[in-house]
Amino acid sequence: MFFQRKKTPPSKPPRPAKAASGAMVNVNIYHRELKPEEIAEGAHRLMVGAMWDEIGNLQFEFLKSRGLRPEHKLCDMGCGALRGGLQFVRYLDSGNYYGLDINASLLEGGRRELEQAGLAQKEAHLLLNDKFQAGRFETQFEYVLAVSVFTHLFGNHILRCLAEVRKVLAPQGQFFASFFQAPHPIHIEPISQLASSIVTQYDHDPFHYSAEEMAAMARLAGLKMELIGDWNHPSNQRMLAFTLL
Repeated sequence: MFFQRKKTPPSKPPRPAKAASGAMVNVNIYHRELKPEEIAEGAHRLMVGAMWDEIGNLQFEFLKSRGLRPEHKLCDMGCGALRGGLQFVRYLDSGNYYGLDINASLLEGGRRELEQAGLAQKEAHLLLNDKFQAGRFETQFEYVLAVSVFTHLFGNHILRCLAEVRKVLAPQGQFFASFFQAPHPIHIEPISQLASSIVTQYDHDPFHYSAEEMAAMARLAGLKMELIGDWNHPSNQRMLAFTLL
């Protein structure tokens, strides 16, 4: 089921033959490709939600509190421009950070961030993919992370992500994902998230889901789910943990 890890030079990260083909195009804003001049001006930081240092540090400290160590391999689903990735690449042993995203320009922004931070030689693996196919990295992961990813996806896309993660999660591995929590299933009314101007919706971006709905999707994908809940996210996102059955 799994393959031996193949070391990939950072200058040539694994990519599909073409850019993201459209499985999630138009579901949210993250398919829009930034121009080189926009990346040079730092627009990639704004596109992934700004709060660059705050959210980056939050992700890093959360996974460390959950046992992440330098020798572990981490897959960062929806890594974007490496808002959290910079922290993880700096901390993890060389070659142990794997980031996957739908947007080629955000990944290019991430490479720029790595270079500016002096981390280009730490062999971060970045993959352009719109189907969560972490199996293309050909390795198993002790940790998988998806911050502000499920918040922008329909349930069928979340199921696809869970199914793909199940293929690459190590036997004792953990997948952590943030989401906007609804009080009950099929919560059709909008929800104004506390401490932010974000209003989440049942059927369009940004999305909210109940814990029961997330647990049901986990079961369908062959995973079990734990609701961690509050993890001090400034926009009131809650945290989930998924493990193998």
